[in-house]
Amino acid sequence: MATLLDGCTPWPEEFVDRYWAAGLWRGNTLDNLLRGWAQQYGPRTALVHGGTRITYANLNRRVDRMAAGFRLRGLRPGMRAVVQLPNVPEFVVTVFALMRIGVIPVLCPVSHRASEVPDLVRVTQAVGYVAPSVYQGFDHTAMAADIAARWPFLRQVFTYEAPGESSPYGGLTTDPSGCQYSPLGSIDAAPEPALAQSADQVAFFLLSGGSAAVPRLVPRTHNDYAYQARAAAELVSLTETDVYLAALPAESNLAFGCPGIVGTLSAGGTVVLLENPEPVECLAAIERERVTLTSLAPDAAQRWLDVLPTVQADLSSLRLVQVGGAPLDRATAERMGTELDCRLQQVFGMAEGLLTLTRPTDPDETVLTTQGRPLSPDHELRIVDADGKDLPDGQPGELLARGPYTLRGYYRAPDLNARSFTADGYFRTGELARRTPDGDLVVTGRVESAPRRTGHEDPSGP
Repeated sequence: MATLLDGCTPWPEEFVDRYWAAGLWRGNTLDNLLRGWAQQYGPRTALVHGGTRITYANLNRRVDRMAAGFRLRGLRPGMRAVVQLPNVPEFVVTVFALMRIGVIPVLCPVSHRASEVPDLVRVTQAVGYVAPSVYQGFDHTAMAADIAARWPFLRQVFTYEAPGESSPYGGLTTDPSGCQYSPLGSIDAAPEPALAQSADQVAFFLLSGGSAAVPRLVPRTHNDYAYQARAAAELVSLTETDVYLAALPAESNLAFGCPGIVGTLSAGGTVVLLENPEPVECLAAIERERVTLTSLAPDAAQRWLDVLPTVQADLSSLRLVQVGGAPLDRATAERMGTELDCRLQQVFGMAEGLLTLTRPTDPDETVLTTQGRPLSPDHELRIVDADGKDLPDGQPGELLARGPYTLRGYYRAPDLNARSFTADGYFRTGELARRTPDGDLVVTGRVESAPRRTGHEDPSGP
């Protein structure tokens, strides 16, 4: 096993051996998996964004060329780059291109501003920043200049030009601090030979949904995330004919890999990227692209139901809607299945890796009232009282988790890790939950002393 990035906590060797022996971890990096998908599904449509359609072969070529362009700008393995992009093809291309040269993307919501992004750059010591120049009226480039003046390790800013947004910034420029600014579209070069990388290494960072003065960074390795996305795709029987609507922010765990974007690509399906998550736009996209599955937060699910009577959209292609972010109340859950005429799947998950889901074959009562069971049979859950003692089924207590895609420690946060993990490696989620006699999880709230979680950082979490 390769040495994990400094500041990250590895899985103990006995667990590494267990996950390999069970075939969960397979030693392939996410960017190399994309190469295989491009060979297998080359002419099929991988990404759709408005009128833009990108095949698997073209997606892989774009990743190759952008990766080479990043290397020409001095990005090297082990470096970090904050990626703050909306749901556009450039998000997918950029993330895979950075991974292809061993640079670690730090996935940041496009909604984050000067109260969050500078600390994210500081904690990760990011040398790169990828964001719109100006997006929805906010000047990301000006914010990047302020950050570069404060933190001299930020040396490369790559700006995405959103359609309809005018930028005051032109081509390649260098500011007084020495930071270079380049249009993202100019990051293009002849592909280079593939870089040998270890799948044990960190693929990217997700942001925890917890509210905290310092960002809580979740390292996700190639092995653990490839397994999560593959297993989630298998659970919902994804095939080449499926079309996934990414209406939640692409950088969220639920939209990126539960099965989301990565899981859909692994099966040869099509990902429809939607920047505007308003219900009318989503329902129109379902009809236009014949979407078969999507993911929503509970409030969005309610808004879909509210506008449904006024929208004349053919939703007959839709077979599954995942709802995560908070437990869905029963009345809304019942309406989802009947009014959308599709199967509902309740999801409970966190950027930290815990992921439970109801199954498509579960009885209606289970789907309506629980958050299901762990995705992996090797994922271990405990429900404990205030003294850390295990509670019997039916009694609520704090939910602890340990498994092949659940972190063993936040990045560069030893004090936080001492509070957040048990001595034997269980993650203290801060969630109150109980287990039904059938083994399904019912999440009931937060532990009183636990930090509040906000839904927008990771819509698959509470």
